[in-house]
Amino acid sequence: MTQAEITPDTAPLAEPDLLPGETVRRSGVLRRALRLRRTQIGLVMFVLVVGVAVVGPFVAPHSPTEFVGAPFDPPSSSAWLGTDSLGRDVLSRVLHGGWTVLWMSFSAAALGLLVGIVIGMTAGFARKAVDDTIMAGTDLVLAFPSIVLVLMVVSLLGTDLWLIVLLTAASHAPRVARLSRGLTMDLRGRSFVEAAEVLGVPRLKVLFSDILPSMSLPLSVEFGLRLTWSVLLIASLSFLGFGVQAPQSDWGLIINENRTGISISPLAVLAPATLIAMLSISVSLVSEGLGRTIAGTDRTEVQ
Repeated sequence: MTQAEITPDTAPLAEPDLLPGETVRRSGVLRRALRLRRTQIGLVMFVLVVGVAVVGPFVAPHSPTEFVGAPFDPPSSSAWLGTDSLGRDVLSRVLHGGWTVLWMSFSAAALGLLVGIVIGMTAGFARKAVDDTIMAGTDLVLAFPSIVLVLMVVSLLGTDLWLIVLLTAASHAPRVARLSRGLTMDLRGRSFVEAAEVLGVPRLKVLFSDILPSMSLPLSVEFGLRLTWSVLLIASLSFLGFGVQAPQSDWGLIINENRTGISISPLAVLAPATLIAMLSISVSLVSEGLGRTIAGTDRTEVQ
């Protein structure tokens, strides 16, 4: 094909430029991030917690609603972590309580990321009036603390789990939108985008085939941050009684049910609290490791 035969539909777009502060290409980022000690520790912790949440219900010695002793009994052969406030096996309830936190947190973070990307890219490529309107809407949502906004709606509409997921995602979307808007505005001035526009490539194709892949690394870090906040927010809602309801099992709910007996049976509170902390910290460590690699500061760390 000669130069004269190149059309907008057949012309290959130029390789995207590197993002600001990005010192390595995408092909090597994950490999370098995995060499960081913080990333390795985070991945090990994450696999352990996810393993407990996924495999736990199949290996639990008792049903999460089965009474195996008196309230707040100490650890024994029939209840390795003791019993809770109603005499149920703490270990079994902990092993059954992680899956809800996991799927709700991942769903909320993924949905919030998806909606935020679409909003941000639309604002970043739109005219000033549209951009200003969209950003004003995100500022309005950000004016309310996430947990207050979620509690207000849940108290009116009920504690359906998917409603909590949607509200948590809605609290994430404006933050993701601001990031993706900034990245889109920077990338739209790059040579490969300008070349595509000159060739008449459809705007949607430019957005989703070229600009979005160029944003993948910083958005991956942002997903980790949103996932961390989802875990903490959803666990907090369960602790406050707005998430999973008794007699079902959930890590946040377990903490709330047994907080009055923490001096008698501390494991009933410490076990679920430790797993929530491990999940949040592990995601944060992996996200930070990826972020440091993107910024090029990973070379200065002692591994």
